[in-house]
Amino acid sequence: MSRKNLIVGQSGGPTAVINSSLYGVVSEGMRHPEAIEHVYGMINGIEGFLNGTVLDFAEALPGEKLDGLKVTPGAYLGSCRYKLPESLEDPVYPRLFKKFEEMNIGWFFYIGGNDSMDTVSKLSRYAAQTGSDIRILGEPKTIDNDLIHTDHTPGFGSAARYVASTVREITIDANVYEKKSVTIIEIMGRHAGWLTAASALARKYTGDNPLLIYLPETAFDQEEFLKAVEKSFEKNCNVIVCVSEGIHDDKGTFICEYDNSVGTDTFGHKMLAGCGKYLENLVRNRLGVKARSVELNVSQRCSASMMSATDQQEAIKAGEFGVQAALNGETGKMISFIRKETSDGTYIMECGLEDVNAICNEEKTVPSEWITEDGSDVTEAFINYARPLIQGTVQIPCGEDGLPAFVYRK
Repeated sequence: MSRKNLIVGQSGGPTAVINSSLYGVVSEGMRHPEAIEHVYGMINGIEGFLNGTVLDFAEALPGEKLDGLKVTPGAYLGSCRYKLPESLEDPVYPRLFKKFEEMNIGWFFYIGGNDSMDTVSKLSRYAAQTGSDIRILGEPKTIDNDLIHTDHTPGFGSAARYVASTVREITIDANVYEKKSVTIIEIMGRHAGWLTAASALARKYTGDNPLLIYLPETAFDQEEFLKAVEKSFEKNCNVIVCVSEGIHDDKGTFICEYDNSVGTDTFGHKMLAGCGKYLENLVRNRLGVKARSVELNVSQRCSASMMSATDQQEAIKAGEFGVQAALNGETGKMISFIRKETSDGTYIMECGLEDVNAICNEEKTVPSEWITEDGSDVTEAFINYARPLIQGTVQIPCGEDGLPAFVYRK
């Protein structure tokens, strides 16, 4: 049996554990020298591959250096937001597969979210159409937790832990003064509010902050919001409000659009930011109380300090499982997470495979039954879902300068 090579890339926004998934793929690939000769990495995803930028992991991260991926945030290989053409007749496809042939690629892995699974879908369909025997699989990744046909995604647990921890810290800070104040915390989430919902994990007791949580799954009414804030002062003079960046009114207009002109990215998605600042000014002007806003922004996805050990372990497991599946002939699939519980309620996760064509370009939102009727909070069902995913602390090694010792690509 002639050996072939494996290639892996990363795409879209990074997470705290996207490199753990990478570690899983690379380390498992290297465990099968009888089938896999080289494990290559695409620099800056499919776009970089088209430009000929590739590395060999045996040279880039030899021996124990590979372990550094498990504690390094960001995307070690770099990322891209390159969208393959809709038509499989486009000349980019034969160009890509000619490059695969020249590099003797037998297995292709892409780690990413919804748009990345779109790439996996197109490549696997083109391979089937042309009779290529390259096995093409998608490794899930997104802090947004919005991929369908999987219980959750690698990256969400760590980001949720960061959000909950940061909101708890902000709450303690806000409670210093016995004077009415409102703190608006803006959290990532365009159409799915999973990450904002995770702010509920910050509560230490019933009635604790954040007192109000607004997700994009429900329409946001500014007047009802102001009434809810005023009522919240009955519980605490310092009110914490958590909002998704994508909250919108009943006409579909993003709240941030009331104050900002919004551009679009390469996929045509509106670039959202600013709803927190808008609501801060709204509260200050209408209620006449101290108000401030905090945008958690990129810290939600790049913080290794709050990495969930459960998230890290599951990301590695997904990478390993994917390679094993590919070696067994699977293609055109995305690795999924299947939640199982023992009789005593202990959380267990198993990996599975789902047709990537049924996943790409779809979006999983927070179930309506996990959101309170007035749309200002989440239910205990969400808490029970999310809490197991943030468990466990990862020890991040530090260098002589006292700062995290991450691995870097030179």
